Amino acid sequence: MVIKPKIRGFICTNAHPVGCAENVKRQISYIKQQPPIENAPKNVLVIGCSTGYGLASRITAAFGGQAHTLGVCFEKEPTEKKTATAGWYNTAAFHQEAEKEGLKFHSINGDAFSDEIKQESIEYIKDNMGKIDLVVYSLASPKRKDPESGELYCSVLKPIGKQYTTKTYNTDKDQVHEVTLDPATDDDIANTVKVMGGEDWERWIKALHDADLLANDCQTTAYTYIGKKLTWPIYGHATIGRAKEDLDRASSALDDTYKDVNLKAYVSSLKALVTQASSAIPVMPLYISLIYGVMKEEGTHEGCIEQIYRLFTEGLYAENPELDDAGRLHMDGYETNDKTQAKVEALWDKVTQENFHDLADYEGYHNDFLNLFGFGFENVDYDADVNPKVNW
Repeated sequence: MVIKPKIRGFICTNAHPVGCAENVKRQISYIKQQPPIENAPKNVLVIGCSTGYGLASRITAAFGGQAHTLGVCFEKEPTEKKTATAGWYNTAAFHQEAEKEGLKFHSINGDAFSDEIKQESIEYIKDNMGKIDLVVYSLASPKRKDPESGELYCSVLKPIGKQYTTKTYNTDKDQVHEVTLDPATDDDIANTVKVMGGEDWERWIKALHDADLLANDCQTTAYTYIGKKLTWPIYGHATIGRAKEDLDRASSALDDTYKDVNLKAYVSSLKALVTQASSAIPVMPLYISLIYGVMKEEGTHEGCIEQIYRLFTEGLYAENPELDDAGRLHMDGYETNDKTQAKVEALWDKVTQENFHDLADYEGYHNDFLNLFGFGFENVDYDADVNPKVNW
């Protein structure tokens, strides 16, 4: 079939297999051009491995450190009439490129929140990997079924305490406008923490430890975004912020609980980027379009792969990584420093419907959005007839 993007609101409902492969190849090429990662982990589990920062983590571990990687994701496979999800095609491309390099890898497709997928992962690790040196937790899901109670929890994006009105950009209508978000209830907060907090991260580490599969000095990290003044009301002092605080709680608990293997658990704060998750969050399309323009002008803009390579080399596998007061690793300093934020705040105050395309890098935002689904690459022929049925 000839595959063109089908965009509905803040999501693209299809994906291009050749374009997704191109996206993966470009990230691999970047990693292979960098110096090898010193003291790189050799057995790596990436939970949420198929898109965004999780995919970049798997690529970095495999092609930057020759690691044997096990990836867990939840993706829809293709049919004769429908494309797969982008994460399916990304994983297929990763497999193909890893095989060419003689790297060891395996992927499990299923609900990472479930005990069944944890058990399947444990069986693979026991039979094929030995002990795990690094566990990357990079899940971004709006829902989670509690494996013990069977109850389904849904996260929400709401401020806490009071109603919040701010500017946002509607990508569908090409419109800068105000949006008002009602405050979260106590149930909203609890449900969001249940889905996006640290509980499942802890369950994964416990399952691995109980199976004696954590190597001595094993490290684990979960990813977060903290942001600054402009994003704080929807990210920090909001339901997502409470969930992210719970990651900090889980990080400390993991350090305390697994001293027998000298486990080091970190929350890693990364920069704002166009991802399938961030596209859905009010404020973020406008903020990211503005920050992209400022950071490109300053020469500090990075994508997922550049951020994660630095996380490995300057954070996780550096001799003395710099931590904040909460013990977090930060790769977001190029974005969150006062000078860069002052420029973005000045643009935020000025931006209107009329001047948005002059002040913001919406072209960069939109192209990154298309790239997530395998579209927008200049060297891919989108008029060509392609087979959507790509397998792993």
